[in-house]
Amino acid sequence: MLVLEKPSSQQVAKGAVAGAAAAVIASTPAFAGDVGAGETVFNANCAACHAGGQNVIMPEKTLEKEALESYLTGGFNEKAVMTQVTNGKNAMPAFGGRLSDEDIANVASYVIKSSTDGWE
Repeated sequence: MLVLEKPSSQQVAKGAVAGAAAAVIASTPAFAGDVGAGETVFNANCAACHAGGQNVIMPEKTLEKEALESYLTGGFNEKAVMTQVTNGKNAMPAFGGRLSDEDIANVASYVIKSSTDGWE
């Protein structure tokens, strides 16, 4: 015969804390690159045209999440941003060869995070 004991309030509280921590971890996206380093790379190489997530050359092609979802080849993700930064597209020059793969990964992480959070 299996006998179940009622958990103590301390056990219930520990379970609730663990569950909340797991929910936060699961909802926080993991970025391939370093977002802070990506901001530095962005400010030095991208901000002239894309300050605040905008686009001074083609105003309709901003770095806002909704815009990226609609025109970024490969969808709204770091890999697609890395491809565009590396190869360029339309008026955007290619940065492959000018920036390291690590810098490109970092700037992609920064762009996705900023687009998700809302550019400042």
